[in-house]
Amino acid sequence: MALEQGRLLKDRIPFRVRPMLATLVDEPFHRPGWVYEEKYDGYRILAYKEGGTVTLQSRNAKDRTATFADVTQAVATLPARTLLLDGEVVGFDRDLVSRFQLLQQGSVPLVYAVFDCLWVDGKDLRTKPLPIRRAALEAAVGDTPHLFPSRRLARNGLTAYAQAKKKGFEGLVAKEESAPYIEARSTKWLKVKVHQEEELVIGGYTQPAGTRPYFGALLLGAYGARGLQYVGKVGTGFTLKRLAELYRTFQPLVQKTPAFVDPPREKGVVWLAPRLVGQVSFHEWTDDRKLRQPVFLGLRDDKRAEECRLP
Repeated sequence: MALEQGRLLKDRIPFRVRPMLATLVDEPFHRPGWVYEEKYDGYRILAYKEGGTVTLQSRNAKDRTATFADVTQAVATLPARTLLLDGEVVGFDRDLVSRFQLLQQGSVPLVYAVFDCLWVDGKDLRTKPLPIRRAALEAAVGDTPHLFPSRRLARNGLTAYAQAKKKGFEGLVAKEESAPYIEARSTKWLKVKVHQEEELVIGGYTQPAGTRPYFGALLLGAYGARGLQYVGKVGTGFTLKRLAELYRTFQPLVQKTPAFVDPPREKGVVWLAPRLVGQVSFHEWTDDRKLRQPVFLGLRDDKRAEECRLP
């Protein structure tokens, strides 16, 4: 019994981490001593392997072990006795571009793009520079179905951005090689977007028109200095099934007054408590901070509404 208890203690990773988050910058750049990786459009996941037990956690510490069962099983097959990986669960289209909509729909196999290793067989790697952590993750993951090391782009940041744009990636993440893993948002990791996507608060919906059921468009907002500010509405990107699912989700959140500090003048609006976050792609921001040509991609339950800030 004592030997069994000792083995279980040895298999335990003695901490849980908050993920390191990248800071958004406006323009691509090149800096010596930095590397550039594909930015994925999926769910951020920390994978803990502790002996025979694997636990997947989202960025806000929700358990995703059963949600992404294929990834869980794949991590369980890795040879390391204890292991902590950081990465993103994604679904790829035919061109191997990650698409959040495909992930939401469950229409493609899900894979885990691993971009960091923070613990392996009793060794805490969080204070080590990125090349050491990267080598550890590549050795740990190897050639395992449903797992792969995140794709590196060109060593020159401007060339890397051109590659990401040509291939249609969401963007790129630039990382300072000498930096340790910082459990907060950091300027040691910077992200540059190729396609415009934002996570926005759902503050209400309009009534349906014509033959469309449930609702017409979602009213979206983000937090600024004055509170929750209206940034536009989105009425495309919904299947009939998704319309029904969202409508049922909205009903407990219905309230009489708008949460927006600047509510739109729309007729027949149903206002919602600002609890839900949706991911939206769009063409650009207008001069008055509104979305142009938005398309709804899906709900995000791994981000709090208060985190959705005006860019």
